[in-house]
Amino acid sequence: MPDPSVPPTPAVPLSALLAREDLALRQIAGPTEPDVVIHWAHTSEMADPYPYLLGGELLLTAGVHIPEAAGSGTYFDDYVSRIVEAGGTALGFGLAPVHDTVPRALVAACESFGLPLLEVPPRTTFSGVARAVWQLMAQARLAELRRVTEAQQSLAAAASRPDPVPSVLRQLAQRVGGWAGLYGPEGTLIAAAGREPGAEAQAALADLTGVVRPRTDATASTPDSPGAVGGRTAAGGGRAGTAPADREAPRERGQAASAPASGAAAPAAPGIRAAGVAPRERGQAAPTSTAPARSTAAPASATDTVAGAHLAAYALAPSRGFVLGVAAPRRDPADHTIASVAAVLLSLLTGEQQSGTGAARTSALVRLLLGAAPEAVAPLLGTAPWLVVHARPDSPGAPDPVAASALGAALGSPLVDLAGDVVRVLVPADREPAPRPGWTLGVSDPATPAEWPAADTRAARALARARATRTPLVRHGARPGLADLVPHDEAASHARVLLGPLAHTPALVDTLRAWLSLHGSWDRTAVALAVHRNTVRQRIARCAALLGTDLDDPDVRMELWFALRQ
Repeated sequence: MPDPSVPPTPAVPLSALLAREDLALRQIAGPTEPDVVIHWAHTSEMADPYPYLLGGELLLTAGVHIPEAAGSGTYFDDYVSRIVEAGGTALGFGLAPVHDTVPRALVAACESFGLPLLEVPPRTTFSGVARAVWQLMAQARLAELRRVTEAQQSLAAAASRPDPVPSVLRQLAQRVGGWAGLYGPEGTLIAAAGREPGAEAQAALADLTGVVRPRTDATASTPDSPGAVGGRTAAGGGRAGTAPADREAPRERGQAASAPASGAAAPAAPGIRAAGVAPRERGQAAPTSTAPARSTAAPASATDTVAGAHLAAYALAPSRGFVLGVAAPRRDPADHTIASVAAVLLSLLTGEQQSGTGAARTSALVRLLLGAAPEAVAPLLGTAPWLVVHARPDSPGAPDPVAASALGAALGSPLVDLAGDVVRVLVPADREPAPRPGWTLGVSDPATPAEWPAADTRAARALARARATRTPLVRHGARPGLADLVPHDEAASHARVLLGPLAHTPALVDTLRAWLSLHGSWDRTAVALAVHRNTVRQRIARCAALLGTDLDDPDVRMELWFALRQ
C-alpha cells in the first residue's frame, strides 16, 4: 500500500524553491545538495513541533516560541534535533515582527545537525511560500504525466515493430536513462539495451530476478539457487557479503520510499524490496521439505540498490519464468510506471509464444495463409463453436494495441484483431462475454469455423445496434420461432425474391436492416451506420420505391425482417 504520509504529487527540490525570485528566500545554513527535496510546507510556533510533523516538511516559523535566554542554553539544539528526528527537510525562519535577524545559535544548530535553514524576508508571507510549493508540485506532476504518456506511446509503437522485444527494451532503457534486460526462465540474459551497469550491479540484478521468478519448493530450498539463503538471499537480505548499510533505506530523511504502481505492494523491508514477500533475516536458512516439488508464490516485482544503481525486477506473467530487469540512476514513481508498462508489453510478447497454445495458434495462422480451410485449422485453437465479438472504446479515438490485448485477456481469449477503430476477438463459446467498462460490445451467436465469416457480420450488426441504443453489450438474437416453421431453403428462396430489387445495392439492404432492427428510428439508425439522418431517410424512401410497398405497414415490416434474417 502507498505510504499515507506522502502526498500523491512529486517532491519539489529545495533548490527550485530557492530559485523563485518572488520569494527571495536565502539559505544561510545546512547542506546545499541538489537532492534535498520537500513534500509540503507547514507552519508551527510550537517549541517542540515533533508530534505534528509527518516527515518531508519545510517547517516555517517566526520564532514566537523562542524564549529570551534561548541563546545561552541548549534550546536551539533541542529544537533542531527534534525537527530532524521527525523527518523535517528544512526550516524557514521569518524575519519580523518578532526577530530582526535569524538567531546565531539557531544557525549553528542547523549547521551542526545538517538541517537546511532558510531566511524568509519580511515581505514574503508563509502562505506565499506554501502556495509556491504546491505550484511547483503541480508543475512537476504535469511534467511527470507528460513523460509517462510519451513513454507509453513510444513503448506501444516499439511493440508493434518487426523486432518487438529488442525495440521495447531500447525504448525502456532510453526512457529511464539506464539499462533494461530480458531474462529467460533459466536466468540467462536473452536481450538487453542501454548503458550497461557495472559488474556488481549486474550480479545483484541477476540475483534479484530470482526473487520474482516462480520456483518450486525444491528449487527454493537449494542453497545455491536464486532466492535461497546461503549463497544468495531473497527478500530482506541481498547478495552474500554485502553489508545492510549498503542497501537503500526505504525512507531517508523526510522522504518516503516510492510506492510501486499498478497494484504492486509496498516495499517490504530495507534492501531488496519484494511485493508480497515477508523479509527473512540474514543467515536464516530457507525451510526444507521432503514433499514433492511444487510451485511457490513469488512477488510481482522487487527492488534493490547496489553501487549507486537502482535495480528493479518485474515478473512477466504468464510467461513461465521470464523476468524484466532494469538498472537506472534513479527510481521515482514515473520510472516505475514506465517500467510496468514495458513489463505488460513484454508479457504479451513472451508469455504465449512459449506455450503450447501459442505454438498451436502460430501453426493455425500458417496453415490458413497456405490455403487450409478454417474448419481444418480450428481444432488447433480449441473446441468449437466460437463467438465473434466486435468492440469499440467509449472514449474518442482508436484503441491502442495494449488496450486491445487487455480486452482480449478480459474476455478470455488471446485471438485479438485490432482493425481501425474496432477490436475483433474470437472467443470460445463456453466463455460467455460480459460487459466491459469503457467498451461497447457486439457478440455473435455461436458459430462453427465454416460460419465464422457470417458470425463476423452478425457481430458487427450487434455492435452497431449496441452503439445506437447506448447499450454496453448486445448479443445477436437466436433465430425466431417463425423461421423454424418454414424450411430453410424455402425461406431463403422467398427472401431472395422479396429483396431482389435491393440485391445490387448493399447499402440499401444494410440501411433497411438497421432501420427495422431499431424500430424505424432515424437518429439511432444514423448512429449505427455512421451516416447523416437525412441519408437514412433517403435510403429508406428508395427502398420503399424499389420494393413497391408501404414500410409503415407492420405486416410489411415483419415480412421484410423475416427475409433479412435469412
